[in-house]
Amino acid sequence: MNLTKILEDLRRERQQIDEAIFSLERLASGAPRRGRPPGWLKEHKRRGRPPGSSKEKQVPIAKSAAGD
Repeated sequence: MNLTKILEDLRRERQQIDEAIFSLERLASGAPRRGRPPGWLKEHKRRGRPPGSSKEKQVPIAKSAAGD
């Protein structure tokens, strides 16, 4: 059992947890943020038409039998 390797892993995990806590606290505080929102947050605040919809429905053009 390599104790130094275990300690390094635990310190790395603690740093990641601290960063996650810090970012969640910033989101919870409601303070204005600069730049684009994170991707997971942007999904919930989408504006405009839903994806795949368009202003006019596209109707397929019928082929003429005389053009063969």
